[in-house]
Amino acid sequence: MNIATSKPAPAAAPVSVAEPALMPERSLAARLRPTLDAVLPPLLVVLALAGLWEVVASGPNATLPPPSKVWADSSELITDPFFDRGGLDKGLFWHLLASLQRVAVGFALAAGAGIATGLLIGTSKLATRGLDPLFQVLRTVPPLAWLPLSLAAFREAQPSAIFVIFITSIWPIIINTAVGVRNVPQDYRNVAAVIRLRGPAYFARIILPAAAPYIFTGLRIGVGLSWLAIIAAEMLIGGVGIGFFIWDAWNSSNLSDIVVALAYVGLVGFALDRAMALAGRLVTRGTSAQ
Repeated sequence: MNIATSKPAPAAAPVSVAEPALMPERSLAARLRPTLDAVLPPLLVVLALAGLWEVVASGPNATLPPPSKVWADSSELITDPFFDRGGLDKGLFWHLLASLQRVAVGFALAAGAGIATGLLIGTSKLATRGLDPLFQVLRTVPPLAWLPLSLAAFREAQPSAIFVIFITSIWPIIINTAVGVRNVPQDYRNVAAVIRLRGPAYFARIILPAAAPYIFTGLRIGVGLSWLAIIAAEMLIGGVGIGFFIWDAWNSSNLSDIVVALAYVGLVGFALDRAMALAGRLVTRGTSAQ
């Protein structure tokens, strides 16, 4: 009797699981490229303008100092903005700080009053007819034209400068807030009517979120005007402040210090604008101007 023998089946080959391909690590140049693309173009433009300025201002008939002379005359002012020798002999940091404090107070008052007034005008046709023509006239008055009246009213330099900031920056806040309120979609208003949302809750949940992009546009314009106004006002009221520093340098025929101060003024103004723009993006995230 033959016994049938069977060969054992060959063992199945192990199935290899392909490991996920690792993403190639970005090179240092690739990681730095976005930063370089943002920084290099303006840096090259600044260097080109500085070189042109150096050439033009180095001529025999030039009246403005070239960059090399600005550095030679005002290197201490540039490298050490924190010195304080008492009185008005201070570094640019302290002058800028005094100006920023005035701007903070005046702009905060303008923001509060401007948003409240803009909400009133945007929601009330009667308020629009009564106040809008008056505001359109007052907003065309130059900032420094208010200074004599503010000095006569307050009899002190500090509140007078704050009032000039306030009266200069409030108009774009009022106008943009009113436009934002008028452009709130009708669907939002209908929903508020259905759920019977009225009073402060209506403004907090419907009007303000929808009008926020417009409000921050007004605030961004207003903070820029505030910085412009305080420089001009401080030239006349005196005391510690970047505006007075520029005027005092002019009286001392120190043009190099004026150039340095103007560079600081521009950088601070740029920082204020970017800070307000960032605040607007954070607050209005998920919304857009209609």
